[in-house]
Amino acid sequence: MVDLLTSYRANGPGHDEMLQATGPARAAWEQLAEQARLGQGARLDASRAEVVRLLQDQGLPQAGPAAEAWQLDPLPVLVDELEWHPLEAALRQRAELLDQILTDLYGERKLLASGLLPPEIVLGHPGFVREAAGIRIPGAHQLFHSAVDLARNADGAWTALADRSDSPVGLGYVMADRRVVSEVLAGSYRTSRTRRVGPFFQALRESLQAAAPAPAGDSPRIAVLTPGESSPSTFDHGYLATMLGLPLVEGGDLVVEDGRVWARSLGRREPVDVLLRRVAATQVDPLELDGTSRLGTPGLVHAARTGGVTIVNTLGSGVLESPALLTYLPRLARALRDEELALPSAVTYWCGERSMCSHVIANLGRLVIRSTTSGHPPVAGWELTMDERADLAAAIAARPSAWVGQEPVEASTTPTVLGRSLVPQPTSLRTFAVAHGEGYVVMSGALGSVGPAPQAALAGPTMGGTAKDVWVLAAEPRAVADRALPTLDLPPARSADAAISPRAAEDLFRLGRSTERAEATVRLLAAVADRWDDYHSRPTAPATAPAGTDPAGTDPAGNHPAPPGHGHAAGTRALDVLLGALHELADDAPLPSLVTDESVTGSVAWSVAQMSRDAAGVRDNLSPDVWLAISSLERTLALERARRHDGDGAQLGLGPVLSRLLESLMALHGIFTESLVRDIGWRLLEVGRRLERARHLVTALGASVSVRRERAVESLVIESVLLAHESVITFRRRYPTGGLGAMLDLLLTDETNPRALAFQLAQLRTHLAELPALARGPASRDQLLAEVTDLLAELRTDRVEGVGGRRVQLAQTLESIHWRLDELGTEIIRVHFTHPVAARWPEEGWQQ
Repeated sequence: MVDLLTSYRANGPGHDEMLQATGPARAAWEQLAEQARLGQGARLDASRAEVVRLLQDQGLPQAGPAAEAWQLDPLPVLVDELEWHPLEAALRQRAELLDQILTDLYGERKLLASGLLPPEIVLGHPGFVREAAGIRIPGAHQLFHSAVDLARNADGAWTALADRSDSPVGLGYVMADRRVVSEVLAGSYRTSRTRRVGPFFQALRESLQAAAPAPAGDSPRIAVLTPGESSPSTFDHGYLATMLGLPLVEGGDLVVEDGRVWARSLGRREPVDVLLRRVAATQVDPLELDGTSRLGTPGLVHAARTGGVTIVNTLGSGVLESPALLTYLPRLARALRDEELALPSAVTYWCGERSMCSHVIANLGRLVIRSTTSGHPPVAGWELTMDERADLAAAIAARPSAWVGQEPVEASTTPTVLGRSLVPQPTSLRTFAVAHGEGYVVMSGALGSVGPAPQAALAGPTMGGTAKDVWVLAAEPRAVADRALPTLDLPPARSADAAISPRAAEDLFRLGRSTERAEATVRLLAAVADRWDDYHSRPTAPATAPAGTDPAGTDPAGNHPAPPGHGHAAGTRALDVLLGALHELADDAPLPSLVTDESVTGSVAWSVAQMSRDAAGVRDNLSPDVWLAISSLERTLALERARRHDGDGAQLGLGPVLSRLLESLMALHGIFTESLVRDIGWRLLEVGRRLERARHLVTALGASVSVRRERAVESLVIESVLLAHESVITFRRRYPTGGLGAMLDLLLTDETNPRALAFQLAQLRTHLAELPALARGPASRDQLLAEVTDLLAELRTDRVEGVGGRRVQLAQTLESIHWRLDELGTEIIRVHFTHPVAARWPEEGWQQ
């Protein structure tokens, strides 16, 4: 499509990935524009919206703080294989060079002794871990995998901006972005000869297996060590673990005994042989490293030192991230490899050398300043005031070895969708390499990032920018496998997932509860809204607002004028009863808020937010389809909020949105039932669901039928309660004459009704009997369940009328069952989900 190519203009004379492309790459841009119809503003809008939807479907947040939202541009960065091939070789050389440096720094340290590398650069860097001396991982390489942030400069040459060697972030995002963009641009992707990134992950899996220590035997167990939900990269860790088929573990899930690492699980422990580390090296062991860390496992360093576990990347590899090292890489390449450095770095001046320090201070206004000892972002000197430059110069002079100055890189630009137009934005890439056999494999793709400012690329791909997929275009069509890697002759690996950790088990238990809570709230809201529409649809407001409305004549749903004051008395009183039951389950708020307001405890939005958080912690235990259902719920709620804000929701009422929410919840239940393996985790999820369904049923019945009411009111209440618990059709068919006793029989004692209390108790007995106990025996747990069963058995549903207005026996029985169910939930947590408690040494030593 000519429109895109003729209207697009680059910013200035620098390199532009589309306008300066030649040969096959240029043809690919033209083909991309034609097939994706990118010259049409409406199409750009649609592509952007589709990207957002697909990211949501994978569980990536698209709203909230910028630190949490992941933005992805629909257009990829296109790189021709003829350009990629020399870059790939240069990246391989760089990984091998960094591996040689790392091996020496934690081995003989000849580089420091000879003066080739100033000791201050290494010993003063926080990534240098002295306790890691002597730790070696099996195989030919000590640097297991690495990443390089790079950009094209003004003349189109690739320039390295930074090396990432501690626990490189982005592998999960690469695959997630590729799946989204390849779907949005499906036609272009299929015909573009794009090299696949999947083979890199296959190589990564093989290398993890090969890195196992000797005690692992033929079937090493591998896990991904993550900081948990507190990390901004939680999605990246979970997605990577899912792709590799590995479990996620946190420091509290592990224990070190007899020189080996074990994963805590319900009822037993499983050995762990290899940990793919996503926790900062200094945080992995509070015993030998940072004593304040709550992310690590005591004894992990000792286990790695004695060969009981392999941790990759190896501890201390973060020292290679020092920006001061960039100054000396060319010299080290010549000394260690007798080669010139193929991929130049941004020109870097280490202030530890006097002449370089003078140069940096004299040119603060045009350089990028980085600290070598902290994680602070780079500072663009030209953005500082005179006073700020003076303060920075003083800080550099006070501790020169802690600073570097870098020449700014005018990063190349790439077409990026902004509204209904394409704009050029500076682009950086994060490339990845992994040790494999005797060499390194470089991913045929990268994590791209664009930002509005020219200096943005200096920070590399981050959560603050907009991500880009990177397509490496092969010169010839390739098979889908796209693999020219030797396959290592290894036995099949086993992930450490034969059991489930107490942390993950609790997350699944909570996920079951929050999912059931959301459904129960939706169904009861639907019954209330239905009853409202039946009895309060007239447009005339009464002189005096009846119960259930505010004085202004607005109904609890915020939709219609208040009901007429005559002719619908029974319906109005029945509605009051149902509203009372609803507010027993959720905060007292208008009905629209009980649907869309996440800050209202017990609302649908509140429960969905809980579901999303619980699911994020056990992504590796769930089907990817779970995120389709959760994202559908989130989108439905967001659309309803927007409609309410625009004033359109009042015209439609709550019925349509509740129907859509219920569809997604039913889909989620179907996934739980048909797509999850019947293991301990699934049983705990079911325990959570059944417990919460029982609690909601008992609460609703206690609030709605424990008091006698006139026949017309009670008939309406009974029908609504049956609707809210999906039993009205069975009730009408089985009990033609109706009545309270019949309803209680169906909802309380009928073991064949999946909505009945008896059914939930039977399911709880079955699942709990299969669960191993951790902290204490299950006697108290089982006693509570038996007491609930006995109370239900003693209830005579045909004799619940009582004396006066209150059905005393029914009310007391439901209250007794309710508190026992609450206590049962607490007891399940006590028995099965014990967490280790962090201990600290006394500050003043042992007290006598």
